[in-house]
Amino acid sequence: MSNTIISVKNLTKQYQAEQSGGVKDVSFEITRGDVVAIIGESGSGKSTLLKSIYGLLKSDSGDVFFDDKRVLGPDEQLIPGHKQMKMVTQDFSLNTYAKVYDNIASQLSNTDLKTKAEKTLAIMEHLRILPLQNKKIIELSGGEQQRVAIARAMVSDTQVLLMDEPFSQVDALLKNQLRADIKRVAAETGVTVILVSHDPADGLFLADQMIILRNGELLQTGKPTEIYQQPKHIYTAQILGNAVVLSRGDAEKLGIKTFAASVVFYPEWAEINSSWNSRRFEVKDVYYKGFYDELLLERNGVSVRALQLNRGEHKKNDYVQLNISRFLEF
Repeated sequence: MSNTIISVKNLTKQYQAEQSGGVKDVSFEITRGDVVAIIGESGSGKSTLLKSIYGLLKSDSGDVFFDDKRVLGPDEQLIPGHKQMKMVTQDFSLNTYAKVYDNIASQLSNTDLKTKAEKTLAIMEHLRILPLQNKKIIELSGGEQQRVAIARAMVSDTQVLLMDEPFSQVDALLKNQLRADIKRVAAETGVTVILVSHDPADGLFLADQMIILRNGELLQTGKPTEIYQQPKHIYTAQILGNAVVLSRGDAEKLGIKTFAASVVFYPEWAEINSSWNSRRFEVKDVYYKGFYDELLLERNGVSVRALQLNRGEHKKNDYVQLNISRFLEF
């Protein structure tokens, strides 16, 4: 069996001229058992790509393959969607007045009731919702409903779990826990997870592979660490790490010598110290970020940002020296 479970080849799906959200000539492969995050802004084509992988949309050109077999479109089968994939949407599609257990167990046949019960309880335990089994869906929080929807999708030996903005209705306190649970469940069960999100933190936190989309075009795909450290486009650096972008002229004003049109660096690549230097920066503002501060610095009319781990060390109107230890050229 091939290690590649999903192949997307030259996929194009365009809508009417006034609509956004399509994809153009997108190609990539997904490894079996990986967690894959498709990241992009609204209208970048994330949901179109997800639905195309599942077989809910008819593409204009190109194909999607599951285990080397082409995924049929909605015009080629009675019930759209691939039987070995399941999709969890933002509305969860749960029976709100039924119990948690019944919502999940309903996805299994009654031919073997013992196995049905065992599988239902096992997936509930995986997702930490076993104590909720006798509660009705309407009694649950958004995060709890999300876990039930995931359990419902996975209970029937699903090979690929597709998730559309899975954390959009989850409180910030629960988001990291749910991210960690999805990563853990994928590792324990071997299921391949493909999720779309506008929040790059979702991909950086839990993905084995990230896919960056912009205006329907695939900008970059690879491991999160590789994409973050070596973005191929300025947009990628901006969306992943709120990068500082300087023109060649502004970079030279700050003492950065370059022949490139633009220079890009992340705030954490800029080191601050208090040494006296003729190339000093003025602290224009300080933004509290929890365990660190983000400083807005200015010199020669050029503004940059840098991180200050020793909170409160430098304040507004102070002068500091800045050493940009690394930068990217575009």
